[in-house]
Amino acid sequence: MTVSNEQFAAASKAGLENFFSIAKASMDSFEKLAELNVATAKSLFDDVAANTRAVLEIKDPKELFTLNSALAQPSFEKTVSYSRQVYGIVAESQASLRRAAEEQAALAHKEFTTLVDKSLKSAPAGSESAVAAVKSAMAAATSAYDNASKVIKQAVEMAESNFASATASAANTVVAASKTAAKRK
Repeated sequence: MTVSNEQFAAASKAGLENFFSIAKASMDSFEKLAELNVATAKSLFDDVAANTRAVLEIKDPKELFTLNSALAQPSFEKTVSYSRQVYGIVAESQASLRRAAEEQAALAHKEFTTLVDKSLKSAPAGSESAVAAVKSAMAAATSAYDNASKVIKQAVEMAESNFASATASAANTVVAASKTAAKRK
């Protein structure tokens, strides 16, 4: 079982390409998060300035209550929007990293299987039971990996669904609270 220089070079090149792909995806995600945070900070500054001016113009407590009610919903909506955008960027990054890891794992599995098959073909006579045991172990490992991948994908999908449901529920609660507060005026 020998590894040629060409096989080593090909494996090294594939590993480097995978590394650069992951690094680029990570930098892209970082850039998107940075842009979102700068835009959010600018918007927040503008909102604070406008809200401060509005507070300084208040003449009685009723106006304060009205202003408070008027500011609550937009602030919450911006918070939810920001959270959704961050979640979208992170989910996209995770999906990209997951695809890269799956591709790398599939490539490694293929190369390992090829190497083992070549080695098993040159096994000495009488080692058929050992060859069968190695093949059986490889099949079991592949099956376990496939099952684990399916479970992880289901967990990610469930977490995404729960996040969307919780966000929608919170948004509905704030809308209902705002409507209730508006009726009390």
